Amino acid sequence: MSSQSERTPLLSDRPPNPDAGPSNQDANALKNPPSASARRATGLREIVLFIWALVATAGVVVLAVVLQHHSSTSHPAQPIAPTDPVAGGPYSPTPPSVGKKKKRNLIFMVSDGMGPTSLSLTRTFRQFVSGLPMDDTLTLDRHFWGSSRTRSTNSWVTDSAAGATAFSCGRKSYNGAISMLPGHKPCGTVLEAAKRRGFRTGLVVTTDLTDATPACFASHVDFRMQMDEIALHEVGEGPLGRVVDLMLGGGRCHFLPNTTAGSCRADDIDVVRLATEKHGFAYKGDRQGFDELRRGKNVSLPLLGLFAAADIPFEIDRRHMADVYPSLSEMAEAALTALDAATRDSDEGFFLMIEGSRIDHAGHFNDPAAQVREVLEYDKTFKLVLDFLDKSDTEGVLVATSDHETGGLATAWQAPNELPVYNWYPAVLARANASAEHCTRLLLQHVSAYPAESERALMDWINQELVIRRLGIPDALEMELSALATNPTAALTVFSKMISQRARVGWSTHGHSAVDVNVYSSGGPGTEKIRGNVENTDIGKFLAEYLGVDVDEITRELQDKLVAQGVPSSEKEKERASVEEQELSRLGAQVGGEWKESFGM
Repeated sequence: MSSQSERTPLLSDRPPNPDAGPSNQDANALKNPPSASARRATGLREIVLFIWALVATAGVVVLAVVLQHHSSTSHPAQPIAPTDPVAGGPYSPTPPSVGKKKKRNLIFMVSDGMGPTSLSLTRTFRQFVSGLPMDDTLTLDRHFWGSSRTRSTNSWVTDSAAGATAFSCGRKSYNGAISMLPGHKPCGTVLEAAKRRGFRTGLVVTTDLTDATPACFASHVDFRMQMDEIALHEVGEGPLGRVVDLMLGGGRCHFLPNTTAGSCRADDIDVVRLATEKHGFAYKGDRQGFDELRRGKNVSLPLLGLFAAADIPFEIDRRHMADVYPSLSEMAEAALTALDAATRDSDEGFFLMIEGSRIDHAGHFNDPAAQVREVLEYDKTFKLVLDFLDKSDTEGVLVATSDHETGGLATAWQAPNELPVYNWYPAVLARANASAEHCTRLLLQHVSAYPAESERALMDWINQELVIRRLGIPDALEMELSALATNPTAALTVFSKMISQRARVGWSTHGHSAVDVNVYSSGGPGTEKIRGNVENTDIGKFLAEYLGVDVDEITRELQDKLVAQGVPSSEKEKERASVEEQELSRLGAQVGGEWKESFGM
């Protein structure tokens, strides 16, 4: 049993160096597989373990979301009446003005999983790292507009799909819905309506482009895990044809046929080829391709940019691999420049959705060191958009909010059998220069390369290379190192706990919470309608009203096409349930059952 002094984090008074980068090993961990000599030493076992490790790490986040959806849809604690106007039933919104309006641009930003505490955490972290006074605030703080209520139709705790459907359609729906209403009827989106009216449209994300938030603006499927179908919709194979002019983000694996290395599709459809040959997209698939865009000055629309196989790495890791992956702010700048140029001589402007996607993942992992860097990059992007609007000759508005909060984050943590500590320690986060996710990836790669290494030798390597060098923790306990060495597949949770507990940062869940989330805006025509505390659907309605587009017209067209297909809603429900059950089974098998221990279940 460790003594009290051993359990208490040792906090250094020396100035932190958060930008001190690790060696090239970190970049190579994502850019390249293990060396040829290592592969020869471990043979087939290494290859299998390496692939499994990457899938397991990414699968943990997906599985947490799927399980949350499964529990909320199967056993809602208190069902919400389907006739409730705010719960997806009939409603009578203020009819949008669809007459001739002044040319406008609208940028909608989503900070996936970012709750109010994320701002407090990041603001204090920034003040500490940069030596700023206590009254120094984030750009977001200076544009605070109000707050949003987030429940879905079948749960008091929403998922990203229902949350994004509220934004894209202005309607409530069930967890897992991708621009579908209860009863599995499609709802038109503001992006589709904007494209129909003549606006240019764009999506910029740091996660998979087929993930819930971007999917809800440009596709219609019953359940969010139908990513292969979402990819097809996004490039123009959906019921309305091509509706997006520009897409930048990750998720390349869903656009490549399963006969191609790096694919994660279940079929042999080459979505990139469909996009380029049938729908006219220019395609960029790596950092070199992104650089060829010259920050948006050398863009031919439509444009599809897929810069990672799955998600773009956390900003805390990506900054050491900037030659491989663009940042959120870089992609946003390119998108704004390209869309601005494309609409310079047109009567209509553009609609652009920008998502700080991986704030949510840091919350799912309970990794505060990754979270603060994600929020800082999102804040930087928010300022970049404000600067663009200030310089633009076209009227424009920026609205930003979150779909939900993730992790139940608190800037406080009380250890068992201890009195409360009225403090938290940003220095702990400042000393970390890698995410728990990246450290887990490095650990699993090391284990696969050296399967015969003793437990003691592995513990020493973990302590020196991962805990001290990358997480900046000089006082790891023997029990922590032993847990990492004996069960590397659960390392993600252990690494995150080591950081969180020493920083005195608390988490209540690896899923989402029901807390109200903040709304931010540049201000402008009509934005008073989303001032104060509003429903998330009010934000979606504002987006359509500001652009003067008719989402209901798109909804009627989509629903007519669904009826024409002759698919009864009961059959759609069976299909959705089957997809969900299969996905749960597949993910559970991929993670090898270790997710239960990782999430404390």
